[in-house]
This record gives sequence, C-alpha cells and structure tokens, in this order.
Amino acid sequence: MSDPTTAPLPDDPTAPIPAPGSGGSKESAPRPEQPEAEPAEPGAEPAAAQPVSTPVEPGAQEEEPEPFSDGPPPLPEPMLVLDGALPPAAASAPAPEVDHGTCASCGGGFDEEGWCTQCGERRPDPRHHVTSAPSASVAGVCDRGRRHRDNEDAMALWGDDGQPGRAVLVVCDGVSSAPRSAEASLAAAEAALEQLRGPGDPEERHDRAARAAADAVAAVAGESHRDSPSCTYVSAVVEDGRASIASIGDSRAYWLPDDGEPQRLTSDDSMAEEQVRAGIPRAEAEAGPLAHTITRWLGPDSPDHRPGTTAHDVAAPGWLLLASDGLWNYASDPADLAAVVRSVGARVGHSPAPLAQGLVDWANEQGGADNITVALARCGDARQDGTHG
Repeated sequence: MSDPTTAPLPDDPTAPIPAPGSGGSKESAPRPEQPEAEPAEPGAEPAAAQPVSTPVEPGAQEEEPEPFSDGPPPLPEPMLVLDGALPPAAASAPAPEVDHGTCASCGGGFDEEGWCTQCGERRPDPRHHVTSAPSASVAGVCDRGRRHRDNEDAMALWGDDGQPGRAVLVVCDGVSSAPRSAEASLAAAEAALEQLRGPGDPEERHDRAARAAADAVAAVAGESHRDSPSCTYVSAVVEDGRASIASIGDSRAYWLPDDGEPQRLTSDDSMAEEQVRAGIPRAEAEAGPLAHTITRWLGPDSPDHRPGTTAHDVAAPGWLLLASDGLWNYASDPADLAAVVRSVGARVGHSPAPLAQGLVDWANEQGGADNITVALARCGDARQDGTHG
C-alpha cells in the first residue's frame, strides 16, 4: 500500500523531485499574513521593532552559509610564503664543554651524571678523600677507608706561613649508627675552627668552640625532628710553644717529639677507657666489643657538651698529631704510633702533607676498617720563612 503523504512522481523524468514533505518549492509556499501594528499613542516612545521570523515548514532544512562568506580567515603570523626566503635565524653560540673530571681507573672523562664514559665507573664523592694544607707546617688528610661506604669524618685546619708558631686543628668523627652524622661532623669542625681562631685565651676559645660545634650539630638535627646526628670532637690551638687541647669522645691528640717520650694528650670518653680505669689491660679493652662505645659526644641527645681540656709544651721539635680512631685503632700506644710516623716519614719525607697522606695509606694497608683522619702540625723548629730545619 502506498503512503498517502507522499506526492506522486512527475511524468517528466527530468523534472526536479520535491523534498519529502515540502509540498513543492520553498518560493511557492504561501506566507502567513502579518498583523498590522497598532498606532502609538501621542507622546509615547516608538516601540522597538520586533524581529519577524519566517516560519519553516515541517521537514524543511535551513540553508548552510556559504564558505568564507565573511572573508578568508586570518593567517598565522609570520606567514610562510612558498618559494620565499625566510629571515636568517640568529646564530646561537655553542654550549661550552664542561669538564666533569677524569676517571682514575682508565683516564676517561665523567659525564654530567658522574659516570665514566669509557669504563662506566662511578665518580667518587669528593668527601671520600679530602686534603688540606693551609701552611708549610700544617696539613691533614681525611679518607673514607676501605670498609665504609661513606666518609663521616671531617677536619678543619688553619695555619699561616707568616705566623709559623701558630696553628689550629679540629677533627670530628661522625657516629655511624646515627643519621646524617657526616653532615654533623663537618658542620661541627668548621664552627669550632671559627671560634678557635678568634680572640681570648685558649681555654675560653675551647669553651666557645665546643658550644658552637654542639649548636652546629643541633642545627643539622633541627632540619628533621626524626634525626639525632652526633660526632666526636678533638681540637688543638698551638701558640708560643704551647698546645692547648680539648676533646669529647674518642678522637685523640698525640705529642710525638723527635727526641723524648711520645705521649697521648687526651683521655677517651668511651666504655674501653672505663674498663681500663677498672683494671682491664688497655689492649684487651680496646679489642673488646664495647671498645668504640662512646660515653660523651656532640649531638642533641648528648648528656654533656663540655670538653675535657689539657695543655702541653711543644717547644721542642716534633709532631702534634690529631686523629680519629681509624688511625689509632692500628697503633694506640704512643710509642707504637711514633714508630709508625718515623717509618712512614723515612719513606715519604717529613713535610706535613705527604706524611699525613702516608699515615692514611698505612692505615688502609692495615685494613682500613674505619674512616681515617690525620691532622699534623710541625712544632718547635719552624723558621720565619715557613720551612723546617
């Protein structure tokens, strides 16, 4: 059955077919009559003209606007013209090559990530081996050792060739079982050095230096409430043929004269030292499981920050040596350590820098079980030109 709403097709096959439901072309559709506007009252403002909408018959579609009837769209700036010449780009200077260091194993260069581009070895942390030689009579070496992953020791030294009879040495050993102790030991050493170089008698300076070092460790801890870093501390001020010493923990100071009896100038704050006082032989106490358990230290949880102090005559020729336990572990007795210094000095010479390095090398040869720090001041024979007789 046919649909009654569909118009019959024209007999002429070439005649246009009307759109379904249009009933013919849009022009032939009758327009509804518009009502005439009522006249406005006198004095009244004319009413705004209302838009007249033309009704669209059902099924009819609105005409789409012609493309670009409002003109072509704007082109992006700048416009690329075919077969045209672009302005020359400004020439940029090549980035300078950065030297990231040389690999000690193969001689290759390190990339910016710290890896050797030839053998792939990781660049060592600069903190793993530190040297300092502020004058001809003062030098030190701070080394990671062979067994530890990081170096938690630190040192701070001062010397002046214009003042050959003066020196300041500080050595701190970070406690490995406490977090961020590497940062704490370095902060403590640098803070103490600043105070020890200042005015006042040595005793007053040692007191200020210990407080400043303790505050520096507390500042490191204050960056994280969960951390409680800690370190040992030993310092020396050399002036007018006298050495004033202060210590907390088990880092030590020794006096090793060229002629005469070597001496240990500090007393450890440790369980081993307590055992020695109780009558246990030192060699046995220092080899026991509690040998390096310290009873005083620098840190927020320390019971006491006041250093033990002493003074000693260093007018005769000799070495004032400050060291962490990474060195004296292998030669605790003053006579034994003096023999090591003489042996190493005979091989590397008697200037502070090579001697300090030689002592660190010797400790590593013994096993390097801990971080190793050696700080030396040559006393008693410095001439005004900073050389030694």
